[in-house]
Amino acid sequence: MPLVSSDYRAPVLLRGGHVQTLLGALWPAGAPTPYTPEILDLEDGDVLHLGWRRSGHRRLVILSHGLEGSLQAAYIRGLAAAAGRAGWDVLAWNYRGCGGLPNRLPRSYHSGESGDLRAVIEHAAPAYAEVALVGFSLGGNLTLKYLGESPPHPAVRAAVAVSAPVDLASSADTLDGRPCNRLYQRRFLRSLLAKAKAKSLRFPEAVAPLDAIRTIREFDERFTAPLHGFRDAADYYARASALPHLGALTVPALLLNAFDDPLLARPSFPTDLATASRHLHLETPTHGGHVGFLDACLCRWHERRILAFLEVER
Repeated sequence: MPLVSSDYRAPVLLRGGHVQTLLGALWPAGAPTPYTPEILDLEDGDVLHLGWRRSGHRRLVILSHGLEGSLQAAYIRGLAAAAGRAGWDVLAWNYRGCGGLPNRLPRSYHSGESGDLRAVIEHAAPAYAEVALVGFSLGGNLTLKYLGESPPHPAVRAAVAVSAPVDLASSADTLDGRPCNRLYQRRFLRSLLAKAKAKSLRFPEAVAPLDAIRTIREFDERFTAPLHGFRDAADYYARASALPHLGALTVPALLLNAFDDPLLARPSFPTDLATASRHLHLETPTHGGHVGFLDACLCRWHERRILAFLEVER
C-alpha cells in the first residue's frame, strides 16, 4: 500500500513536537464523558471496566487508551463524542488497574496484552454488524498487535493507531535517553511506581521491591517483565511489540505517527512494511507531536482523520 500523503498542517506557532504533545495532553475536551459502565469478568478471575456510549447504531468503535491513561483521557473523550455524532456506538475501556480502579490479581496491564483487547471485542462484537478499533500510543501498539498476531474477530473491519510505539525497545530508549523527554519519563514513572508499590503491599509474594528505579527500562525489567511472564525487559519489548506482526494484517489499518513525536524512534515509522503491505496505511505528518495534531482552532485534527479513514475502509 503506498504511503499516505497527509493533509495535516500544524499552525506555525504549534510546529514543535513538545508543544503539540503538551497541549494535546492538557487541552480540555469538555466535561467527563457520561459512559454507561459495565464490568467484564475475565477467564482468569480478573475484571475490566468498560464504558459505553450507545445510540442504537449498527456499528461500534472500540477505543484503547495510552500508558497510564483511562477512558476519561481527553483524547478518548474527544473521539468518543465525535464518533457518536458520526453514527457510531462507542466502547472505551480501562486496562487492568487503570482509571483509579484496582484490579483483583497481582498482574497489571502491559503494551502487548492483546488478550484483554480480544476479550473486550468478543464480548461486544456480537451485537454489531461491524466493529472498528482505535488505539492511542500504547493502545495503538496493542491494537495493531491484536490484528496481526492471529485472525481478528470477523466483525472487525478497520483500525487506526495514533502515535503508536510499534517498536517498544527503541521507544523506551528514546524516552529514557533524551534529556528533553525527562518530563514525560518522570510523569510516567511516578504513576507507574505508585501503582506497583500499592500492588507490592497487596501481593508481596508476587512483586519484588522496587526501590531505586530511575528509568522506564528498569521498571519494565523489575516489574512488567517478571510479573507478566517475560524473561526480562528485552524479551518483553520483543514479544509485545506490534512491529513483527504488521506484515500479517488482514484488515485495513492506519498508522498515524508524526515525525516530530518526541516519544517515537525510527523503527516506529515502518515505511518498507507499509509499502509492501496490502492493508497497512502509514501516514507520517511532519508535525503533530505525541497524540497532539492540534489545528489553528486547537481542535484535534486526528479525530476527523480517524473517522474519515473508518468511513472509507469499513
